[in-house]
Amino acid sequence: MFCSFFFCRVTVYSYFCNMLYIVPTPVGNMEDMTMRAIRILKEADLILAEDTRTSGVLLSHFDIHTPILSHHKYNEHETVNTVLKRLQAGENIALISDAGTPGISDPGFLLAREAARAGIEVQTLPGATAFVPALVSSGLPCNRFVFEGFLPQKKGRQTRIDFFRNEERTVVFYESPRRLLRTLEQFTEAYGPQRLVCVSREISKLHEEHIRGTLAEVTEHFRTHEPLGEIVILLGGTQDQLPVTEEEEETPTATTLIMGKGKSKNKYK
Repeated sequence: MFCSFFFCRVTVYSYFCNMLYIVPTPVGNMEDMTMRAIRILKEADLILAEDTRTSGVLLSHFDIHTPILSHHKYNEHETVNTVLKRLQAGENIALISDAGTPGISDPGFLLAREAARAGIEVQTLPGATAFVPALVSSGLPCNRFVFEGFLPQKKGRQTRIDFFRNEERTVVFYESPRRLLRTLEQFTEAYGPQRLVCVSREISKLHEEHIRGTLAEVTEHFRTHEPLGEIVILLGGTQDQLPVTEEEEETPTATTLIMGKGKSKNKYK
């Protein structure tokens, strides 16, 4: 009986003390903030934020008054030791980024790694990220996929593009609107005009949009329609560019029906 009671006490203590929480925040729609995320941010001793001004708006919206400290890719190597000392002293610290899940094309990996190495418990809350809804909405196979994130802007860019030339799985990229057309043109040159692709933008926002088709079709679309907002590119694998057989033309597959020359907008916001 004593052992059982002692185990419970240890479990409760480890849950509330000396913890690094990685907390996703909405990528566009405030209603995507979870109740647990709000509670953790209110109860934490300190919040680490990529941009304190941007996160300040979010925290104010949910009436969160926890102290906040800047932690971003330009200073994380300098701040990580200070954060570890505070965690080792028994504090609970929550890490957030401007939008989405920290560590996914945002700061987070370094602190999570160093905390784990120091024996500190790291818990990541489920929550918002741009690429998962974009992938599922794309109509491309999502049972197996590769997340690449942002391509290098200069050095090594073509090498990474060539790396996926024979990739059978769907590949997920992040891109800025000003580089989107150039990237699609490079993809067309590397993978051929018939490779299927979906460009998703403004995930969870009022003007969420998914442009689906071949690389040739989607590239042509963005030559005449200026892209705006956050961009996710879903590139079909090599099996998603093979010629359609006569039998498939008579009985289109789900992918063929969905991809076609489709364009969808989310009206329900």
